[in-house]
Amino acid sequence: MSGEADEAGDFLALVARLQAEDPRLSGIQAALVAAARTGVANDSRTFARRLGLAHAVVLRELNALAERGATIRIDGRDARTMRTRYSLASSGRPT
Repeated sequence: MSGEADEAGDFLALVARLQAEDPRLSGIQAALVAAARTGVANDSRTFARRLGLAHAVVLRELNALAERGATIRIDGRDARTMRTRYSLASSGRPT
């Protein structure tokens, strides 16, 4: 198995673990948290591109997750492109 495949497997395992810890998380929401934890992405456009998802879908999931308030914090938005920068909230653990 290549290093890239190992990294993808580790990322997916983290997503699954996050969903097991908090069943309210959708797969995309858990992946957003995992991406912030691992440094895979810290903005919505990069996340959407790297995971092959529509940016609008990512924005919807990111906003829903940020509204819960305990896991992800919105750090800024570009009004023109809607790129949204995000980071882990203080604990980074789902509630």
